[in-house]
Amino acid sequence: MKEWLGREKEALTNVGLAVLRVGVGALMLTHGWGKLVNFGDNVASGMDPIGLGPGVTAALLVLAEFFCAIAIMFGLFTRLASIPPIIAMGVAFFIFHAKDPFSSKELALFYLIAFAAIMLLGAGKYSVDGILKRSRAPSHEEPMEE
Repeated sequence: MKEWLGREKEALTNVGLAVLRVGVGALMLTHGWGKLVNFGDNVASGMDPIGLGPGVTAALLVLAEFFCAIAIMFGLFTRLASIPPIIAMGVAFFIFHAKDPFSSKELALFYLIAFAAIMLLGAGKYSVDGILKRSRAPSHEEPMEE
């Protein structure tokens, strides 16, 4: 009975990680898609909160909010892919929206917390990272005797 509960808990944890990754990644993807299709307008807007230049800023936001979101949804290099969205949301919350009321910046804080949790917890078993980990792991099965 105790062994079954352990497997059940592990399965639920892995399903929970998948729900978190796919859900947060999909929500972030909607922001990134807008920045990707309006890239030229974003560069022309001159947004440059940390002094990298509008073009570099727009490119880094597309990387964080679109491409990293896709990688996180699939669970591909999840911990590494979580770093750009964490930085982007930290800049959005602490710098870009610093003087705004909390209601205007709480979404950035939500994403910051969610991506930090994903980075700390990893992708889980139901992900590309999980598949790669299982394929590299040595088999613990004993050979069958004939």
